[in-house]
Amino acid sequence: MDVFFKATAGVLLAIIISMVLSRQGKDFSLLLVLCVCSMVAAVALSYFQEIFAFIQSLESLGNLNHNFVGILFKAVGIGILSEITILICTDSGNSALGKAIQILSTAIILWICIPLFTQLMDLVKTILSNL
Repeated sequence: MDVFFKATAGVLLAIIISMVLSRQGKDFSLLLVLCVCSMVAAVALSYFQEIFAFIQSLESLGNLNHNFVGILFKAVGIGILSEITILICTDSGNSALGKAIQILSTAIILWICIPLFTQLMDLVKTILSNL
């Protein structure tokens, strides 16, 4: 939790410095924002590694199919990447492109999850046939 507060304070400080730098030139301001975003992403990745390890331990404990867990990881990754892309599009004044990415990512996530939906339907059929 301490890391979150430090990262938030760093982002807020970067916003203030970026506003000051943008008056002199957008180049340094953009470079600062990219550096801070990279650092925050690195911190977030360290947390995702622990989450992935936990889910893998659940996978082995519950004898879950590795392909299904992989599908969930892919869906989460697409969701996060699309959200970042949408925010960048919106910040640059291209909200229509952001909406297009949102529609595309939703369609891709649903497409990736078809094997999960198929397995779920088979399970429901099996349960109903045993009644």
